Amino acid sequence: MEIIDAIILGIVQGLTEFLPVSSSGHLELGKAILGDSSIPEESLLFTVVLHFATALSTIVVFRKDIIQILKGLFAFKWNEDTQFTFKIAVSMIPAIIIGLFFEEQLEQLFGGNILLVGCMLIITAVLLFLADKAKNTNKKVSFSNAFVIGISQAIAMLPGISRSGATISTSVLLGNDKTKAARFSFLMVVPLIFGKIAKDVLSGSLSFQGDNFTAISIGFIAAFVSGLFACTWMIALVKKSKLSYFAIYCVIVGVIAIAFSLFS
Repeated sequence: MEIIDAIILGIVQGLTEFLPVSSSGHLELGKAILGDSSIPEESLLFTVVLHFATALSTIVVFRKDIIQILKGLFAFKWNEDTQFTFKIAVSMIPAIIIGLFFEEQLEQLFGGNILLVGCMLIITAVLLFLADKAKNTNKKVSFSNAFVIGISQAIAMLPGISRSGATISTSVLLGNDKTKAARFSFLMVVPLIFGKIAKDVLSGSLSFQGDNFTAISIGFIAAFVSGLFACTWMIALVKKSKLSYFAIYCVIVGVIAIAFSLFS
């Protein structure tokens, strides 16, 4: 694994994990353009490390919120913070079901299917356009909203559907406050990432090679730093209703991907 490849992939993961342009879709496009051997997805370990880095960046950005939530849990009181935690748990249900029962079928879609990626990016663009036009409110995410947003997160497992774009758009279209929608979207994925890491560790599917330690470490740092930037930036963009810019980007990339798959 080359150092420069690890840096590039780390930055791509860090930015696209939070920006509504689909990290999985961009990685699939990268593999198609550069060739499978040019993208350092040599092991599940590297992919897990990058996701771990973006999860940590989320924790850093929302550290005050997380501390407040934990205080509410340990106080054993049914307050707003405790309810928020249970809403996160409710939102995880659809993704857990997909991960447990349809993991093999899902993995088959990540084989350079550029046509699928292009179509899904256009769907992401439509969601972003609609969310950008929605009026802002002071409404908080309800339990029923949490489950519907969780369905969006499960659908976003498809390459080309942006997880942050789908979940934030769904939340806003349900009438929730845009800033609260972004906060919920970013925090709801953290338990899933750590759960996936724990599952891979316990199953023994992670393998470590000492000669890749430097590249993996640099990739981690690149993903963490770019994740901090993207997460903070995205919150400001959602609040200012700037999602349409990303929608235009997704349309352009989606059309290029579809053309590439049809005429290459």
